[in-house]
Amino acid sequence: MPIYEYRCIECQHIFDSFQRVGEDGTNLNCPACGAAKPEKIFSAFASGGSGGSASVSSGSSGGSCGTSGFG
Repeated sequence: MPIYEYRCIECQHIFDSFQRVGEDGTNLNCPACGAAKPEKIFSAFASGGSGGSASVSSGSSGGSCGTSGFG
């Protein structure tokens, strides 16, 4: 299940919620003040890695598609 980030309209508290894809959060309440219907906010996508920044390599030295040496 994806994790979505919400902000309370009343107290501005930001919290996470596990939800099924397509759910809109209308049944959620703020864990800080109890207010109903928080707004979904955009959060950055994170992926597990070694902590370094991702980079795209151009050229034939990598193992990317089309550079396997066949043909």
